[in-house]
Amino acid sequence: MSALLTVTDLRAYYGQVQALHGLQFEMKEGSMTTLLGANGAGKTTTLRAICAMVRSTGSIQFAGTPLLGRSTEAIVKLGIAHVPQGRGTFTSMTVEENLQLGAITRKDKEIASDIERMYAHFPVLKQRHTQQAGTLSGGEQQMLAVARALMLRPRLMLLDEPSFGLAPLVVRDLFRILGKINREDKVSILVVEQNAQLALELADHAYVIETGRIVMSGTATDIASNEDIRKSYLGY
Repeated sequence: MSALLTVTDLRAYYGQVQALHGLQFEMKEGSMTTLLGANGAGKTTTLRAICAMVRSTGSIQFAGTPLLGRSTEAIVKLGIAHVPQGRGTFTSMTVEENLQLGAITRKDKEIASDIERMYAHFPVLKQRHTQQAGTLSGGEQQMLAVARALMLRPRLMLLDEPSFGLAPLVVRDLFRILGKINREDKVSILVVEQNAQLALELADHAYVIETGRIVMSGTATDIASNEDIRKSYLGY
């Protein structure tokens, strides 16, 4: 697999405060990669830097195209979808209206069939398609946020803490669907996740971040089996 995303010497700032200190990593086309670390380590900032939501220097290459200096809208049009922490669904709109909005940058005629494909991935959304998003459960809102991002037909999906605030059984179901999307729809996934154990079960590769620096990387299997890494950085 060739590199889809290559990050080199990435530094990010909130005002005068530096949050990332020369991050360097890559992910392969078709892979599921996870960024792990404690709260405040810089995981969310990394996703924001990729999407041009925070001031950054260094280099971010997506399929050979430089991202730094582009607008968030331009990056979305290149094929990167971002599901932020907190889901961000439009609560006053229905499930189906949210999905249609997810395809707003597309001009093709396959939007209706893609909505049906989302319903196949997430049958509960089909049952709720006329409901306002704000009336859904937390798990259903997270599923809607993922489905709306997939309506862009992205090559790369960035997920920020998809398990946050969800019951364990809902989280398991959500991650099962994400694995299926990665395998069958060939969407590369970069996931930031506090539930390190679950993320490592599904991911191909893992990077561990501490205070804005990558301190460890390897296959997800190697990271999960290293007791010292788990105790020191992952908390389980």
